[in-house]
Amino acid sequence: MDREFWHARWSNDDIGFHQDEVHPVLVDHWPALGLKAGSRILVPLAGKSLDMRWLADQGYRVTGIELSEKAAEAFFKEQNIAYTRKKRGAFDCFTSPNIEIRVGDIFDMTPAELTRFEGFYDRAALIALPDGLREDYVAHLMPGLRRGATGLLITFSYDEALMEGPPFSVTDEDVGGLYGRYAHVDLMAERRGPAKSAALRDKGLTDVRDGIYRIVRR
Repeated sequence: MDREFWHARWSNDDIGFHQDEVHPVLVDHWPALGLKAGSRILVPLAGKSLDMRWLADQGYRVTGIELSEKAAEAFFKEQNIAYTRKKRGAFDCFTSPNIEIRVGDIFDMTPAELTRFEGFYDRAALIALPDGLREDYVAHLMPGLRRGATGLLITFSYDEALMEGPPFSVTDEDVGGLYGRYAHVDLMAERRGPAKSAALRDKGLTDVRDGIYRIVRR
């Protein structure tokens, strides 16, 4: 994980990846996962995503993992949620009744910690990582999750001749190769069109594809 790269992005407010609304794919497709209210949901590379608040409002217990302390502080301040702060192992934990953000590296999550989660939501983690690190990320995350843990994965693919990531282009073949050895992988839907970000459209990304997958740990 290139910690300095992401710390610099947050320090410079270079956070075009942040969305000022709940992701519509989450709202449309999360219910199909069938996870019960009260389930523990992991959100890797969470930033200050409003998606965490939405999941908590549906009755889930949400844990985000995020490198940037600034992002964690901004989330609770902007959402007007009181929190306590405590060091726990490798993480600086910002904790409220239904949402916790652990500031640190996802690779520092132990198998004992990962096995607590019944579900996960990945909108921004996999596509933020270059090819080799994506494989390391999935190999770290998936074996630690309990059998039956169910996740919603959103990917982003485009003509890689137009730009270098992040966000990186991730195809159906990539997802199958990364997750297939650990989980059942179902393509639930796909969306095509211009990139939502003006910065990405300026780079020529006028035809991109979002892949929306259900991932169930075997």
